[in-house]
Amino acid sequence: MRVLVTGAAGFIGRRVAATLIAAGDEVVGVDAMIGAAHPAGSQLPAGVRRGDVRDGDALEAMLADVDVVCHQAAMVGNGVDAQDLPGYASHNDLGVAVLLAAMARTGVRRLVLASSMVVYGEGRYTCPTHGEIRPLARRPQDLDAGIFDPRCPHCDGLVGWALVDEDAPIRPRSSYAVSKVAQEQYAGAWATLERGRCVALRYHNVYGPDMPADTPYAGVAAIFRSALEGGQGPPVFEDGHQMRDFVHVDDVARANAAAVRRVGDHPPGVTAYNVCSGHPTDIATMARLIAAEHGGPEPVVTGRYRAADVRHVVASPAAAVDGLGFRAGVAPDRGLREFAHARLRPTR
Repeated sequence: MRVLVTGAAGFIGRRVAATLIAAGDEVVGVDAMIGAAHPAGSQLPAGVRRGDVRDGDALEAMLADVDVVCHQAAMVGNGVDAQDLPGYASHNDLGVAVLLAAMARTGVRRLVLASSMVVYGEGRYTCPTHGEIRPLARRPQDLDAGIFDPRCPHCDGLVGWALVDEDAPIRPRSSYAVSKVAQEQYAGAWATLERGRCVALRYHNVYGPDMPADTPYAGVAAIFRSALEGGQGPPVFEDGHQMRDFVHVDDVARANAAAVRRVGDHPPGVTAYNVCSGHPTDIATMARLIAAEHGGPEPVVTGRYRAADVRHVVASPAAAVDGLGFRAGVAPDRGLREFAHARLRPTR
């Protein structure tokens, strides 16, 4: 199979391309080498050409005889402030729109899209009295008092988390999240117009060797590792009990390979899948594990919070098992220990 992989020089895209090649696929790789992910002077990997998905004419040439597009290119991270909004809109929203238009012109009707768990915003919550609920927005006075869990809108009691499946409401809370929702929606419009098929992979917290370091747009695992490299304890926000699912980059690559194989078996439209380890882990536990394995200072639980932060979001892996035959193979307790010593990619 001939696959166009965008973002093929990036943390995830590079692993996806390598996994597809190992499976016998022919990969056409392209990457814009944006500064947030690649330091100045970075070399392109073998077989990857420099190009921007916002250049429709260049994309047309790359799409010749392509069977599937695997779209990994994006500006990532949750954004630092409102000044990041145009960047996300340009790289992510406009980028996917130009790509989809070029696919329509060249007759490519199968797409694997890198989406994210951030589209959900807050995860799923249950109240002991009222069952599944949509929680109230967290109150500044609670946060200032160190009460970080959301409250029930009916009884005002604190609520607990539950697994999020793909039918959960979409409630983005950051510029990056809004752009990922937009990508899924653009793909839906393209699928309707072109009878295209799209599998949207909603990555949870991806980590692994070659993560970008020393950047506010990196994932929390890389931020903690960067702190340890500087001789500091990982800075843990809130109380550290925020629940997440940490999924290894090799498993993410395997999920993409499975989706490339099976996207054509799906009905026209967009079918979303969580890509996760299936092993919920709280942030403090993850920080302690990495710090202990690295031999660095203990994590520092700061109590600080950010208005756009999500308290808990933990995935159900069931749909990906059924629809893609994908099940993660790297448990966080092993993968995070290995990550404590893994190479990080410099971004300066």
